[in-house]
This record gives sequence, C-alpha cells and structure tokens, in this order.
Amino acid sequence: MKAAATSKQEIRLDDLKPGERTVKELPHDGYLFLEHDVPFLIIYRNIPNDEATIRLARTGASYLIIGKDNFEYFKKFVKQLTEKMSARFGSFILMEIYSGDSGSTEFVIRGPAHKLPVSLEVLKEELDKVESKRYGGQMLTAKIEQTKQRQGDDNQAFCSIAEIKECGGTLIGLEVPPVYRNKKGNLYPLYFKRFRDGFASAIHKAVFEFIRVQTSSDIQSFAALGKREIHEEVYNIDRALTEIESSYQFLLLVAPVNIQSMRECFFKTNYEKLNPFHYRLLPIDPDILKRKLYDLRIDEIDDPAISFLFDEKREEIDQQLTMLKERGSSNFFYRSVRLYQGLEKKIVSEAELILQNISEDAKQEKVKPLDAKTFGKMAENEFDYFRTQSSDYTCRVHIREDVNVMMVSKGELYLPADYTLTKSEANALIQHEVGTHALTYYNGSQQPLSQLSQGLADYDSLQEGIAVLSEYLIGGLTKNRLRTLAGRVIAGEALLNGAGFKEVFNLLHTTHGFSREPAFNITSRIFQGGGFLKDIIYLKGLIELREYLMDGGNLEFLLAGKFALKHAPMIKDLTQRGLLKSPVIKPRYLNDAGFKERITKVRQGIALSKMV
Repeated sequence: MKAAATSKQEIRLDDLKPGERTVKELPHDGYLFLEHDVPFLIIYRNIPNDEATIRLARTGASYLIIGKDNFEYFKKFVKQLTEKMSARFGSFILMEIYSGDSGSTEFVIRGPAHKLPVSLEVLKEELDKVESKRYGGQMLTAKIEQTKQRQGDDNQAFCSIAEIKECGGTLIGLEVPPVYRNKKGNLYPLYFKRFRDGFASAIHKAVFEFIRVQTSSDIQSFAALGKREIHEEVYNIDRALTEIESSYQFLLLVAPVNIQSMRECFFKTNYEKLNPFHYRLLPIDPDILKRKLYDLRIDEIDDPAISFLFDEKREEIDQQLTMLKERGSSNFFYRSVRLYQGLEKKIVSEAELILQNISEDAKQEKVKPLDAKTFGKMAENEFDYFRTQSSDYTCRVHIREDVNVMMVSKGELYLPADYTLTKSEANALIQHEVGTHALTYYNGSQQPLSQLSQGLADYDSLQEGIAVLSEYLIGGLTKNRLRTLAGRVIAGEALLNGAGFKEVFNLLHTTHGFSREPAFNITSRIFQGGGFLKDIIYLKGLIELREYLMDGGNLEFLLAGKFALKHAPMIKDLTQRGLLKSPVIKPRYLNDAGFKERITKVRQGIALSKMV
C-alpha cells in the first residue's frame, strides 16, 4: 500500500486515492494517519497529564492527533477532510475521544442518538463489556447523551456536531473513564492492555454498523477498522523474539543423549534397571536470554492483537528457558504441565477407546521395505510440487549419519541414514512432515511477522493435529500410529497421577498390549527432562481440530503459518486488515480423490478409531 509524503506542508486533499494512506506530521504538533479507504477517523486532542489516552486513539486504522492550540487550523482541516471523504463514501464518521474526570467509571457517548440509534446502542453495549471490573472492584458502565456538542460546556471544542454535519459527516464524542491510571497519573500497565483491547473492539464493532448502513464502503468486517500498518519497532521486536528462540533448540536439549544404552540395559535386566538420563550441555545462558527477552518493549505496541501474541510468546520462551535450567528435576515436570496445559478427561477417554478397539499390528513393526534414500526421493517430489506453486521454494531433504530421528527444521527435512519404513507410513509421513510442518514453515516465512514461521505460543498442538489429520486424509493413518498417539496420552495421565517409569512401561506393555519397543519409546519420551508432556498434544490436537471442523472451520486457513487454534480469530483479524497473508502454497491432499469424502466424515464427527 502506497503512503503519501510526510512533510508538514498543507495536505492536498485531492490526492486521497483508493489503496493509499497519508501518514504525516501536521503544523502545530498535529499528526495524521489516514487510510484512504476507511470512512472513519478517531480524533484525540493532545493535552498534558493524560497518560495513555492517546494510545487508545492509535488503535484505529485512521487517527488524527490535534495539537494543544491553533484550533482554527485543525477545524478547517477536519472540515475539508470530512467534505472529501463524505463525497466519496456518502458519509464520514469521526469520533473524538477524551478522558473524563479522575474517579469516573462511566463511558459517556455524546452524539445524535436519534439519528444513529443502532450504532450508538451497539457502542454502549460493547463498552459495557470492557473489563467490567478494575483494581478496587469498581464497575464500568456506559450511557448515551443526546447532544449537539461533543463535550458538554466545552468552549474550546474545535468543531461541533452541527458543523461536521454540514460537511456531510457525523461527529461522536466519547468520554473515557481514565480507570487505567491512578489519581497521580501513573498507569496500571497490565490493566491498561486489557482495557485497550476491549475498547478497540467496542469502537470497531459500533463504527462498522454505521459504515455498513450509512456509507458506500465495501469494508466486510469490523476487524478491517483496526491498524493496517506494522510499525518498524514491531518488526524489530518480532525479529528479536525469533533470534532469541533460534539461539537454542528446546526439543533437542530436552532429549537424552544416551537413549540407546538406556534401552539395552532396561531390556537386558528384564525391565528392572533404568540408567539415568543424560543431556547435552546447554549452549546458552538462560538468564542472559531472559534479560534480552524482557528488554523488549512489547508493552508499547498499540495494536492489541500483535501485543497479545508477542506477550504470550515471550512468556512461553521464558517457560522454556526455565525448564532448560531445571532438566532432570521435579520442577521441570511442573512447568511442563503448565506449558502443555495438562489433560482433559475427554482426551483420556478417547485414548482409552482407541486402545480398547484397536490391537497392535505386529507385522507392521517388522516389515520396513523402504530405506532413507527412497523416502528422500518421495519427499523431494513433494518439494517439487510446492515449487510449482511458488518458484522461490528452496527447502530440501538432508540424509544424515548424525541424525537419529526424522525431523523438520526451518522447513528442511532431515532423515537418519539408516531410516526404514513401510510404503503406507511413507505416504502418511510425507504429508505429516512435508505437507504440514515444512509447508506451514514456508507459508509463515512469507508473512510480514517471522513469528508465523517460528511458531506462536502453543502452536504445537494445532500443528500436530493438522499433521495427523493429513495422514488420515490421504488414507495413510495406521492402527499402530493411532495406538501410539493414544498410548502417549495414557502415559501422560499416569505421569500426572504420580506413576514412575516402570509403572508406565508396564501399563503400556502389559495392560494395553504394546510391544516392548514402542512401550519403551513412549515411556522414555514422557519421562525425559524430568517429565515432559509434549507428546499428549498429538491426540489432543487432532481432537480439538475435529471439533473446529465440526463447527464449520476452514482447514486451508490454518495453513497460513504456525499458530494455535485459539489464535484463529486474531489471525483472521490481522489477515482482513492486510497485515497477514493467506497461505501461499497448499498441500497435495486437498486435491486427493478421497479428500472430500474423508473431510466430510471428520466434519460429521467420525470416531478416531474409525480413521484407520
């Protein structure tokens, strides 16, 4: 989107064009940020000792900051702008926001209530929802005042509602209770973030009603009224978060380096002796990284959605760094519970049903006719398919002697040189590893924010849910694969209930009929680090994804990057504002002959045990 020049010369309002924006400083300490396609402007008069109220104005797509004096200049400017915008859209709505008296707990909406009954009622209803309790437990309320003035007896009002009406626009005054600061003017930062988020949503929903009914604008959603530009400082924070997280490999540092010798000893002693876990030395100092993490001024980001996503990601990185310091201790386990949010009963029940209805296929474990080179060629073919959709796709397959598990890292597929698997497993894993993990990494890397390739907080569950679903969608989900996912949940529940390594192994091996190799693999993974619940997310993610699709959710939309299902509304919001993109490349299975039939079954709530 093209932006106009930023000099302080008088704005030539004839230059307002579709698809452009004007961003510039104005004379007399004014500032304009105007999206030419948005028939709405938030106005704020800059006054002393009004901490944070200006940040409420900056949550809108378009806003005007008025200097402390020379109201005649701003009055003339606003009237000219209103005439131009109303001529283009049929009408133009302006909302001046200002803080009320200290101690006030009521929003006061001042405007032509008889002319805008629906819009102002929506605004009142939404403002009533804004963080209804604050520090001290005072309740916030909202009321509408029918008036021709934006602020009661204010003799310094630079424009009246009547004057704006003559120019073809509508002016609403909104008095905001300054509950986000104390009487001395000091901000309550955590409360302010919640207040700002609710405030912005309320404004946008109400104004969208006005735009939808009163203007010719083709804006399709209230989300499009939020900020449409990412400030350079936001990009700096985004890159810094990615750099911090990229400086360590969390899963690798949690994984034991002596798993082979542990397995041999455990089996040789008839499941009695278990050697202690040993881990790689930490290549980073978690405390130094935490210092860098909390030097980031996420609190100063005025876009509510981005501020929330970054703050949440910072907390997740903080949790991971603390866990790395506590490997091998009970504290690691407790933080793991918090990081992966425990287990709901419905997830455990689904796992139990799977193990009751599906027996292990012993033959599948023994016959592995494909080697790493053959599988690597299959993966390269999938990468070639991506290149037909995007010519700059460059990710490759790497077959390595120093890799002991298949994994995708930064979109590249790494295979152990001695890896073997069946044809059915190969087709499933191509879509799991390449068609999901590599694909969403690439799509995320095409986004303006690098966090969409690195992964927003809690993204793992949805990622693995999509990956496992893709195995089903191409007809490659096997009995043993589904049993493994269920076994991980059963092991996780046992760990949460205080069971030890031998108890969990026997539970899987004796009670649920797992062969000793898969039983050991599941158990060792759940106990690494001191108790690691990550493996529960595969089945959990699949179940949550099934519920999302049953509610009519869009699967393709979830491939735009690496994020959690809870983030879907925010990602949609940011996409509608033009800050994020739709998926650039899409997986092959969307065009598979059996896709429509299988996805329909998922939307109808197919039992997981029927997916094999």
